Amino acid sequence: MKLLFILDPLASLKAYKDTSLAIMRCAQARGHALWVCEQHDLHLQDAAVFADAQPLCFDEDGWTVGDKTTHRPANFDAVLMRKDPPFDNEFLYSTYLLSLAEQQGARVINDPASVRGWNEKLSVARFPQFAPPFIVTSQQQKILAFLAEHGDIIVKPLDGMGGSGIFRLRLDDPNIYAILETLTQFEAQTIMVQRYIPDIVKGDKRILVIDGEPLPYALARIPKTGETRGNLAAGGKGVAQPLSQRDREIAQTVGQTLKQHGLFLVGLDVIGDYLTEVNVTSPTGMVEIAAQTAHWAPPCDPAEVMVLALEKRLKQP
Repeated sequence: MKLLFILDPLASLKAYKDTSLAIMRCAQARGHALWVCEQHDLHLQDAAVFADAQPLCFDEDGWTVGDKTTHRPANFDAVLMRKDPPFDNEFLYSTYLLSLAEQQGARVINDPASVRGWNEKLSVARFPQFAPPFIVTSQQQKILAFLAEHGDIIVKPLDGMGGSGIFRLRLDDPNIYAILETLTQFEAQTIMVQRYIPDIVKGDKRILVIDGEPLPYALARIPKTGETRGNLAAGGKGVAQPLSQRDREIAQTVGQTLKQHGLFLVGLDVIGDYLTEVNVTSPTGMVEIAAQTAHWAPPCDPAEVMVLALEKRLKQP
C-alpha cells in the first residue's frame, strides 16, 4: 500500500513513544510505502484537492525523507489524519479539504466529517448510559448550581488535549470564580463540567478501539502525587492493564457506533465505570501498551493490530 500520514512537524514528534511513528514503522515492516505531510500542505486548486508530500523511510538512525512533490490524495491507498489537537479553525479547514478529497476518490482515516461532528468532550452525550453526570454551558450560575449539587467537579475546555485547562473544583475552593471566569472567558466560552470521579486515583484508562473492536488492554494513566489529571502530558504514569467487564461493555457498545461513522482508530477515556471522552483526532498510547504487554499472554502490539486492520479494510470495495 501507499500511505499518506498527515502529521505535526516531524521534528516535534517524540520518536521513542509516538503512536503515529509506531504505526508507520509497522507499516513499513509489512512492505508499505510511507509518505508524510503537514496540515498546511493540503490545498485546493480549481476545485481539486492536492497534498505536498514527502516519502519517508525508517533506517537505523531514525528516518530520512525525500523531496516534497504534489499529489492527489486519491492516488494513495489511504490518507491517515494524525494531526494533534487543538481542534482550531485550521484543523476544521483541513477536514473540509479532506471531505472534498473523499469525494474525489480518497480514502481518509478517520472520516473527516465524523472528526468534525464528534467533539472529543461532547461526544459522551451520545452515550448517556455510560457518562458521569455532566453539563455543558458557559453560564457561571449553572456551573455553580451543579457544583452545589455534587460538591466536587471537573471543569475543562471543549478543545483541549493532554490535560490542558482542566481544573478540579470543590465548594471550599477560594478560586472558583477566577477559574470559571478564565475558562469561560467571562461566559463567552462553553465548557464541559463533570462530576468528579474518585476512581481517577486508579487511573484514567485509555481504551483503543480499532475498526469497532477494542484492544484487550487499556493504558491506565495514573496521576502523580498531588495531581487530579492522569494525562501522560501532565506527568501521569501509564500502566497497561486488562479491560474490566465494564470497560468491555463500554468499548464494544461505543465501538459499533464508531465503526458506523467511519471512525477507524479511536481512544476512549474511562475513569472507573464512566466514559469521559471519545478521542477521534490522534489517540495515543500504543507504544506503552506494546512495551508493557510484550511478555504477557497474549501480548498486544496495537500498531500491528492497526496496520492489519487497515490492510483488511482497504481490501474491501
